[in-house]
Amino acid sequence: MHSMSIKNSRVLLVTSVYLSLLFDNILLTVVVPIIPDYLNSLEGNSSLTDDSGMDDNNQNGRVGLLLSSKALVQLILNPAVGSITGSFGYAKPLLLGNISLLLASLLFGFGKSYEVFFLARSIQGVSSACIGVSGMSLVAYQYPEEDKRSKIMGFVLGSIALGVLIGYPMGSILYDFEGKTAPFILISGLIMLLIGFQLILLDFEPAEQNEKRQQSWMHLLLNPWILMIAGSIWVSTTPMAILEPCLPIWLMGHIKPEKWQLGTVFIPDSVGYLIGTNFFGMVAYGYGRRKTAVIALLLVGLSAIAIPAADSMTQLIIPHLGLGLGIGIADAALVPLLASLVNPSAGYGPVYSIQQIAVSLAYFLGPMASGELVKSIGFPWVMRVAGLANVIYCIALAYLSIERGSAVLNGDGIRDRKEYDTFGNAIQKRSTEYQRFYDSDDGL
Repeated sequence: MHSMSIKNSRVLLVTSVYLSLLFDNILLTVVVPIIPDYLNSLEGNSSLTDDSGMDDNNQNGRVGLLLSSKALVQLILNPAVGSITGSFGYAKPLLLGNISLLLASLLFGFGKSYEVFFLARSIQGVSSACIGVSGMSLVAYQYPEEDKRSKIMGFVLGSIALGVLIGYPMGSILYDFEGKTAPFILISGLIMLLIGFQLILLDFEPAEQNEKRQQSWMHLLLNPWILMIAGSIWVSTTPMAILEPCLPIWLMGHIKPEKWQLGTVFIPDSVGYLIGTNFFGMVAYGYGRRKTAVIALLLVGLSAIAIPAADSMTQLIIPHLGLGLGIGIADAALVPLLASLVNPSAGYGPVYSIQQIAVSLAYFLGPMASGELVKSIGFPWVMRVAGLANVIYCIALAYLSIERGSAVLNGDGIRDRKEYDTFGNAIQKRSTEYQRFYDSDDGL
């Protein structure tokens, strides 16, 4: 893989990626408590806050479509960003992502129509693809040591939780007291400072091309372990993707909280995710990453099932905390493991484009499907189905873990990388993949 020259230490580099993900996720979540109510006020519709009745199905669909537009754009662009890192390095896509983020924030701040908000959310899809793929790839490249990578990636993933932790309440509180524009002006200013910081920090000289050695994301999807990890990330992220557009509207119709509570209800999720990513990376590395992921998916599933059973805002705290904690633990265990399954000289862009595809797929299909399913089976059953999917997947993951051990020992025969000759060369490649996976997850 090409070397990208960084002018300063790895600490500053990690700080740059951390802040990029932080601001991306602040903007991602700050709109959640604002958009449903603001669109409702634009249309002069008071049904959402009217005690006499409510017709929220159409609103669920429109808000779900708007929020999922970001994920759709990101879903489309992730593979492209993963591919171009082989030619342009990681610095340029990272900077492009922050410039796009600034544009999206300004559009949200000054826009006054559904169409402008839709455009802003879509532009953020560009920024998230660039930041997510290039940022995580850059961290993986700078920390080839397994133990350090698990620790640092857990820390960097914590920026997502912190962004969510800040975004939801900041959006609801500033919107309630200062109006719609205030939170976006604040975010825009911070992003501008970060862009200046990156222009000083990163070296944007063209990198050496090494396209022949870079594996495509489609080729990597043929690896069953990468596919299994991507599936775990997708399934565990889906309940949160469903909650974002649907929970505020469901709360307004059933529990009828104050406006500021529409954002603060997500604080336990963020705290749980922050704990999961910051403290369980090394735990998962020592205990076994897939065993840890199985437990995490079970926690996500049970928490999702428990959420619609709540009758008050207080009763939502524990299941929301469990949901965030489960997702955080799963990410801390599985995201660093992805880097272990590729040849470092081939680059990390494609494999982290797959990780971002899994997340984007959840945030695209989640709001879209839930908006329609709420009309037919209701919000409680949508959450129960999402929770059940996690429980089923964690059982399948546990079963595959056992089968995988048998496959390594028996299916491919020899775990020693020095295989016999002739046709053993073909087997060696596959055996090496198993061995790399085995070595990176000794706790199994």
